[in-house]
Amino acid sequence: MRNVIIAGNWKMNKTFSEVEDFLDDFVDELEGTDHAGVEVVICPPALYLELASDYAQDSTFFTGAQDVSAHESGAYTGEISASMYSSMGITHCIIGHSERRKYHHEKDSLIHEKLQKLLAEEIVPIVCVGETLEEREAGITRNVILDQLKGVFEGISFNDPIVIAYEPVWAIGTGKTASPEQAQEIHAIIRQWVKAHVSPAAAENVPILYGGSMKPENIAELISQPDIDGGLIGGASLDAKKFIAMVKTAVEM
Repeated sequence: MRNVIIAGNWKMNKTFSEVEDFLDDFVDELEGTDHAGVEVVICPPALYLELASDYAQDSTFFTGAQDVSAHESGAYTGEISASMYSSMGITHCIIGHSERRKYHHEKDSLIHEKLQKLLAEEIVPIVCVGETLEEREAGITRNVILDQLKGVFEGISFNDPIVIAYEPVWAIGTGKTASPEQAQEIHAIIRQWVKAHVSPAAAENVPILYGGSMKPENIAELISQPDIDGGLIGGASLDAKKFIAMVKTAVEM
């Protein structure tokens, strides 16, 4: 059985004191919650990773980064390498997020390089794929997803832990959410691709998260779908009460 994963992507939000307040409240609530079978990951801005990882050492959540460099080291101002993360005990890292693809013009080939760097450092990659509104309306969602999977995962064995997140770009930060049926359809396509191009065992084991305006009000109906194994949560993860409520819902499912 695959564990459910509830991951919070804070994006570029919160001050240092706000992070401390969040973690104080969240850890207190989490300690009173038996969440066996539900992995909890918090991905704050890089500036707060050390603080979050300090809290994680005395708690039961994991700390993840929001991006990683495709380079190991060198003259790359502002970049952070996978080895730097692993030296801090960071266990997860998001790559391929639609905002990185859009604003930083990241291509699948670059995301593939980042994936390799994370795997070499035994950091669990959370690899994002998803279509824009224009692509969905053009009826090419399936082709877009399959092209992204091929471009990112070509030659990857899935022998190490990998997480995939389906994030319909049109549902990120818009308040719109794919219906459970729409989300399940794409999650099933992703799992079938892994089965056909990697192995049936990899397809059975890989967690696939939904990442498009998931919140306390809709998490239950989304993760009740057979191929949805949790969420990569944006706005709702910034509120400790909302985020812990989502963890508790996942535990009850």
